[in-house]
This record gives sequence, C-alpha cells and structure tokens, in this order.
Amino acid sequence: MFRLLRAVALFSLAAIAAGAHADKFSAAPVLKEATPAVVNISVRGRRVQRNPLLEDPFFRRFFNAPQQRSVPVQSVGSGVIVDAEEGLVVTNHHVVKDAETIVVTLLDRRDFEATLVGSDAGTDVALLRIDADDLTELRPSDSEMLEVGDFVVAIGNPFGLRHTVTLGIVSALGRTGFNFDAGYQDSYQDFIQTDASINRGNSGGALIDLDGRLVGINTAIISSSGGSVGIGFAVPTRMVTAVVAQLLEHGEVRRGQLGVIIRDLTPDLAEGLDLDQAQGALVSEVMEGSHAEKADIRPYDVIVSVDGEAIEGANDLRNRVGLGRVGEEVEIELIRDGERLKRKVVIGERGVTLADGGATSERLEGVALRDISPDHPLFGEVRGVEVARVDAGSRAAREGLRPGDIILGVNRRRVANVQELLDLVEELPRTLALWVQRGERRIFIAIP
Repeated sequence: MFRLLRAVALFSLAAIAAGAHADKFSAAPVLKEATPAVVNISVRGRRVQRNPLLEDPFFRRFFNAPQQRSVPVQSVGSGVIVDAEEGLVVTNHHVVKDAETIVVTLLDRRDFEATLVGSDAGTDVALLRIDADDLTELRPSDSEMLEVGDFVVAIGNPFGLRHTVTLGIVSALGRTGFNFDAGYQDSYQDFIQTDASINRGNSGGALIDLDGRLVGINTAIISSSGGSVGIGFAVPTRMVTAVVAQLLEHGEVRRGQLGVIIRDLTPDLAEGLDLDQAQGALVSEVMEGSHAEKADIRPYDVIVSVDGEAIEGANDLRNRVGLGRVGEEVEIELIRDGERLKRKVVIGERGVTLADGGATSERLEGVALRDISPDHPLFGEVRGVEVARVDAGSRAAREGLRPGDIILGVNRRRVANVQELLDLVEELPRTLALWVQRGERRIFIAIP
C-alpha cells in the first residue's frame, strides 16, 4: 500500500511541475507535443566478426583460416527529430553502426529511408537525414542546468514497443569511466544517470524535462539481466549539440587538443601543492611544440576553467577541449604557485592523446599510455593499449616494459583501450601481471 501511495505522490508531483491542468494531474499535455518527435529506427547491414584466436601470430601461421568474416546484422532503436525543416534525426552511433539501410518510422507510421550524415563512436552520437514533410522536432534545453532530483521522462521503443514513456528523476550527473562496448576506444563521457526505465530499443531515444525540452539522448544501462534495474544513462544535450554541429560541417568530429597530459587534482595532491581546493585538472606534462607550450602552460599548473566555465577534473577538461573546434581560441584560467593566471590557447588538431599511467597506480609511474596509434605496426591487428613512453629508472622500466609494447591484458583480463586498462589497474591492489605483445612475441611482465 505504501509503495502505491508513494507512486501516486511521485506522479502527482511530476504533473504539477509539468504545469498540468488545475483539474487533472497529468503529464499528457507535454507528451502530446513531444512524442511525435521520437522515431523508431530499423537497421540492416553486415558486420565484420573477428576470430580472437587468429589474432595470435602463432595460430595464423599454422591454421589457414580467415582472420575475419562478414555476418548479417539487424537492429532496432530510437531517434529524435531535432530539426523538422531539414529532416535531421539524432540517434546513437551503436544503433546505426555497420548499417547498409536505415529506416525511420514516425509516430503516424510513415516510413522513410534515412541517409547517414555522420557518426561519432567517441560520444555514441549519430546524425541522420530524412526527406519528409510535417515533422515535429524537439528543441534542446541546456543540460548544464539539470540538477540531481529533477524529474525527467524517457521516450523510446523498448523491445519494439513503440513510443513507450517512462518517468523518473535525474539520479546523478557527470558519470564517466564506463566501457559499454569494448570496440569503442577513446570515448568522451559525461552521462546523465536516471532511474526512468530504459531498455533495449530505447537507445537513441529522448530524455526530456517536464517542460517537454530535450535534455539527453538515451544510450545505455547497467544491468545483470539485460533489462532495466533503474540505472540508465543519457548523453547530455550540450555534448550532443557540439557533435551534431561538427557532423553537419565535416561529416565527422575533428577533435582538438591543448597538448598536455593531465590528471585529476585529488585532495592529497592539492595538499602537497599547497592549494586550497581539490578541483581542476593538474598538468603533469606539456608536449613539446604544442599550443599549450606556446601559451606558457607548465607542469604543475592546475587548470580551473575554460572560457569562464569551471573545470571539475581531467575528464571535464578533456571533454571541453576534445569537442571544441580546431583553431578556436579559448581562455584558460590556471593556478600556478598560488596565483591565478589566464592564458589564451588555440585548440590544436588532435593527434593521439597520452594518458599518465602513474595517475592511477604508482606501479605505472613513469609510463605514458595511449590507444594503439595508426602508425604502430600492429594497428588494426590486435586490440590493446600502446606503451608510448617508459621513463628510465621507473619500476616498469626495471621490470622490462618498453615503448612500443602493446598491453593485451592485465591479471588474466583483456583490455581494449586506455580507459579500460586504467579502470582495471585501479581495482587491483596486488602485482600487475601484464600480458604484452612485442613484435611477433607475447610475453608476461610482472610489476609489483
């Protein structure tokens, strides 16, 4: 009985906040306007399937079998019309990945074959275009204005159940560090977490506020069963808007960089650097010849804002710069020796970003890591993490780790990208047993 009363109270509060009619508590007026902008997406295509055994040169040498094969795939998801006049539809990259044909179905059951304007695996955002009249669009709200506890509504097509609506709240903001698909490398995450029910088929659908404005694109869930357990994630509209602008202009996202290696400013580091706050991104290295070096940014600087907007940590700075336009000048505020300084920096074209292994574990102190770079001989042949630099005298160097090594796994668990490796290392208090590929050989290196 208590659960029923609580549910009734929750819905009533939501209806009041939505500005419902005085004689009827309902979210229906908002949904009548918003729901037609959410579409069903059906995809057919082919996907390359790798044989993991045949990634090993030993097996390839003795077994004459194809390393890859093409298999047919079908998938369904959701999408949101964001520009009715241009017929632009936003969805998830993973919904349309490997698509040969994409069909968009509207609420009024009209079907249209869509063209792919562009797609970005890093943010899991894709942009489609359909040639259709009489469309309804959802206008975005500023997701930066969301607060934990705000009511939100998820609209999508879970399990093929068209235009299903679920109500919940914002459970958390700024969620990062997930690896929802091991095939994605170098992801940019700043998720809205919600307990509004999200299931398979909701991907690419709308998360709206109680004014009927778009605040996020539903993307993923955490669940042991595959169904909703009240932990869902959406890409915030601020990130979606930045990606869509680049997809329209370039057909891809051209990521920028400052040319620094950064890490979170922890309370311990803040105390050691005699800082009053543990907020910002600590510069641990400045790349030679980079725009950051030209702007006089130095190691031990703490970057606290970009263009007047506060930086919470390393991931926040990475998102702000990585989704910025190459060639754009930004104002960086930093703290150096207790003094606040401002620097004008041009966002440079991004190469391969290095990650400081020592930021996660002292066992990787002096090790710079990156996703496998295109110029590495094993690029496209194996999945793992490239060792970009090993400082002489470091623990890793003493145990035999070398630049150019590819870390395939740690303590019997495979890793596909830098974020996955760092997350795993952070969980392991004991010796790191690295499974490493060096040329044609695979070896183990233990770092206590």
